[in-house]
Amino acid sequence: MTAPTLNEPRETGTSTLGSLTSAQLARLCGVAGLSPVDAKTYAAVLAEALGPVAERPLHLPPPSRTFLSDDHTPVEYSLSFLPDGACALRVLVEPGCAAPDLARNGRVGLDVIRDMAYRWGFSTDRLDELEDLFLPPAPQGALALWCALELRPGGIPMLKVYLNPAANGAEHCAETVREALDRLGHGQAFASLPPADGYPFLALDLGDWESPRVKVYLRHDRLSVAEAAGLSRMDAGPGPAEIERFLRTASGLGESAFGDDLLDVVGTGSNGEERLTGRPVLTCHAFTKTSVGRPTGFTLHVPVRDYAAHDGESLSRATDLLRAYGMDPAPLPRALAAVTSRPLEDGVGLVAYLALAHQQGRPPRVTTYISSEAYDVRPPAAPRPVTAATATG
Repeated sequence: MTAPTLNEPRETGTSTLGSLTSAQLARLCGVAGLSPVDAKTYAAVLAEALGPVAERPLHLPPPSRTFLSDDHTPVEYSLSFLPDGACALRVLVEPGCAAPDLARNGRVGLDVIRDMAYRWGFSTDRLDELEDLFLPPAPQGALALWCALELRPGGIPMLKVYLNPAANGAEHCAETVREALDRLGHGQAFASLPPADGYPFLALDLGDWESPRVKVYLRHDRLSVAEAAGLSRMDAGPGPAEIERFLRTASGLGESAFGDDLLDVVGTGSNGEERLTGRPVLTCHAFTKTSVGRPTGFTLHVPVRDYAAHDGESLSRATDLLRAYGMDPAPLPRALAAVTSRPLEDGVGLVAYLALAHQQGRPPRVTTYISSEAYDVRPPAAPRPVTAATATG
């Protein structure tokens, strides 16, 4: 079963990638409280960012094997929730997804970013400073450049650019991240990062940000709860108990409703500690102050789609987390319905990540990442039989 079939009964005329994703985004704008005028503007911006691939018919395969989403849709959405009831909408896109190679992919993405900068009157100086590091003539790795638009009232978004530390080879990731931080004035930042198994992204805020961030994303393979609890390096950030509660709830540790194929993704170490052995947890460490080495932001990204039987479970966990933080969960099911009409129990991956974000001087945020499913729906996991041990325990 494919997502276009599921969406067609509700929305006619969604026969191309651009028309489907623009319609999804316009509906999500309504959920986030943006005006119809803003929704129309941002839907057009998304289509423009996709470029010629926006006209690609959905009956054709995805334009590339992008890992931005599981079904290779080059678009992803997210809703970030705050205790005051507001939620912010963001859309992530790979502008160069149809390019024949990574070098051209990056050049297309860079051109799109510069066009946006000219259109909205912001500087690309920080990105220009890193161009040779992340967009070399023969880049390596799994991506070149992604951009995210944080959508605000008024039709002018805030922009984030995601770059690949493996562009000069995976063995040079740490060196590339360190050099990038040095160039941007954060010479002490790299030493403050916790241990990690990889550096999947470096991200920059461009545009009208109050405190523009440089963000370093870290990958943590086979993470245990105890290890996760100690990953924040920001002052006045989340404590170990808060991180552990979020991780346990988002990943479902201790639940008995996982499918058979998920039994292997929550494993135990030699000392009996629980470890997440499926898709790795990511952390993001944000730097805004060049005068100090410690990060001013920390985000824990849990790939809930690898640790749930279906999206109904993922929604339930997200709802529990939002309520725990005093946030209204009502927009989330509306947002999922804005993307697809399929029953949540029919797939897993519509809710891709659940994230806990702390930023100095601001209340914590809970963010849900939502897949477009333009090309495919990942099947749900089979329910695990209830054993005598779980029934009586």
